[in-house]
Amino acid sequence: MDSEALKKITDQFNEQGEMAFLEGATDEQIKEFENKHKINLPEDFKIWLRFSDGGECFLPAGIQFYGVAHKPVIDVEENDRPDDSYVVIGALASGDPILCQKETEVISIYNHEAGCIEDDEVYENFEAFLSDLYDLLGIGG
Repeated sequence: MDSEALKKITDQFNEQGEMAFLEGATDEQIKEFENKHKINLPEDFKIWLRFSDGGECFLPAGIQFYGVAHKPVIDVEENDRPDDSYVVIGALASGDPILCQKETEVISIYNHEAGCIEDDEVYENFEAFLSDLYDLLGIGG
């Protein structure tokens, strides 16, 4: 995801609902977080963190993203995931966690009710996930 794609997505979000974007994280804060936890976050997600380190989209019943410097901070030990190959980077209003698969660009949603990650809720990267939020949240785009 480049800055132009991010701007397009966030402009669309702002037209559709109330957003609570936070101050972006610095490259140093992101690198410090990754080094401390011995993980590499997805590149597209790091672009998002530089824009908004956490925050909420489509308030009041949308999505909360976690950050690396602002609360709520990503908890790499969060147990609300299928296994240790995932990191919880946010949550839907339903409580279902948004996951990134360690050492990949893959973003997915863990469906609590089904007890699994469903095929139609796996995204090749964070940009693809953001681009599908309208359908995912049932708000049209």
